[in-house]
Amino acid sequence: MTGPRYPALIKALPETVPFVGPEVQERAQGFPFKARLGANESMFGPSPFAVAAMQDEIAEIWKYADSAHLDLKGALAARNACTPQNILIGEGIDGLLGYTVRLLVDQGDAVVTSDGAYPTFNYHVAGFGGVLHKVPYKDDREDILALFDKAAEVDAKIVYLANPDNPMGTWYDGKTIEAALDRLPEGCVFALDEAYIEFAPQGTAPKIDPQDPRVLRFRTFSKAYGMAGARIGYVLGAAETIKAFDKIRNHFGMNRPAMAGALAALADDAWLTEVLRLVDAARKDIARIAKDNGLTTLPSATNFVAVDCGQDGDFARKVLAALLAQGIFVRMPFVAPQDRCIRISAGRPEDMALLAEALPKALETARNS
Repeated sequence: MTGPRYPALIKALPETVPFVGPEVQERAQGFPFKARLGANESMFGPSPFAVAAMQDEIAEIWKYADSAHLDLKGALAARNACTPQNILIGEGIDGLLGYTVRLLVDQGDAVVTSDGAYPTFNYHVAGFGGVLHKVPYKDDREDILALFDKAAEVDAKIVYLANPDNPMGTWYDGKTIEAALDRLPEGCVFALDEAYIEFAPQGTAPKIDPQDPRVLRFRTFSKAYGMAGARIGYVLGAAETIKAFDKIRNHFGMNRPAMAGALAALADDAWLTEVLRLVDAARKDIARIAKDNGLTTLPSATNFVAVDCGQDGDFARKVLAALLAQGIFVRMPFVAPQDRCIRISAGRPEDMALLAEALPKALETARNS
């Protein structure tokens, strides 16, 4: 009796996942987290109208969702000054990054990213046999010019950059990105991850023609819209490129109630404005708590804050472990020197109170260990 015959590429891959989920960690430690401040979810939740729309649609769950996603595409097109043909809907940015790599990268093709940037992108590149080339951060920001220069050096198919950045929360203004595009080499696609764009200062989003074939822009309902569990993201790109995704995407992969919720969420600007206010208040709370404990924070254009623990990565990992032991779920960057920080998501006042109580104890544990 024999089992499956895995391709050589799959046999060579490590059996790992980009992130260990909080539920997995809860099961391992034997108790639930008191404060879930590590996954950059919106603890303020979705629009009440989105919730109602999803509830109403539950009775229709026996139907597949419209595979063309035309209603949601139309609403997004109106907001982004483009046509529905410039938009692809998919299973969150993670799923869409996987589609993009599958569409563009053959085994052995070069792909460029930053060392320490969002690891799920790297996971997809490795899974399809691409070769990753990494550029270090510069002053806690992804180095956009160095990324594009590396792409020219290695003849890359894709350059990935998140703006605002995850895990550091830093950002470029849109004009800087617009100017840098002149450095993007011929035949290379710029994958611009804008998962946190709603939280960023005005002018952060670059002005790029939707029909520019060099750029794919990734957006999501997981962050500001509070619908991480719904798994809805979208790509803005040239119509010809978007059409090419039809060759490989899962046409019936979307959740029908979640699509209804996303459409309702787009129409509720008042809720989005309130969430942005709450996130800003939470960022200020995190900065205050850090300062009260002798720590500094990085400026953030996201719904999380990178807290500099003041020493090296080993010390920051001790702080993180001590917080987890107290039931406070946070994460941290993986690569030095950014791993001197821990990353804390914006939470409700009660979450911030738990953090304020736990952080001094965690620092004391780390310093005494």
